[in-house]
Amino acid sequence: METFLGPILFLLYTADLLQLVKRHQLITHAYADDTQIYGFCRPADSAVLSEKISVCVDEVSAWMAANRLQLNLAKTEMLRCCSSRQQHQIPADPVCIGNTDVLPVRSVRDLGVYTDADVTMRVHVTTVVHSIVAALHRIRSVRRVLPRHALLTLVRALIVSNVDYCTSLVARMSVQLHDRLQSVLNATAHLIFATRRTNHISPLLRDLHWLHVPEHVKFKLCVLALLLLLAVGG
Repeated sequence: METFLGPILFLLYTADLLQLVKRHQLITHAYADDTQIYGFCRPADSAVLSEKISVCVDEVSAWMAANRLQLNLAKTEMLRCCSSRQQHQIPADPVCIGNTDVLPVRSVRDLGVYTDADVTMRVHVTTVVHSIVAALHRIRSVRRVLPRHALLTLVRALIVSNVDYCTSLVARMSVQLHDRLQSVLNATAHLIFATRRTNHISPLLRDLHWLHVPEHVKFKLCVLALLLLLAVGG
């Protein structure tokens, strides 16, 4: 029999903190040393929500001090999310956290995923594309000395895994953002087969068993849904 004390002890230790946030009618998400507080409201009630979050975080800071912990204000970020059509209705006023005014940012990084204020995932896609382009340059510099299996291993580890990470979050992206991801996958396929960019890409993707990005996202979501059904049924 195996015993996993880490997550249980973490939940017991932070139970009071989670309840504290809940008393303010806010939502919390705790992961390792990263605690996030969420709230939602209409644009007209943004000031009320900001005040509620300010009071809540002050109490969180006091709870942490009582438990020999410290709130790192230098790493505290605040993001106001809404659709692009409502961005002009959202105030840009800071939220008072202790003695510090925290200004809203345009994007935040959460477990490797970048969320932007208009929830378009544009920042995340841009970051992924830049990472893949850098990886392509590194792989291209050593491609001639790599056997095919090693080349494919590098591609899966440095490129395909980046596209696959948190696939469900990019399911409703715009066609333009899907095209940006597709362009780096196409460049990767050309690199593997040492073909020119003018060559037709479909046969290369077929040989690699790669779907186009929209179909790939749908496939991953279907796999996740199937696993959930099997877990519930089991």
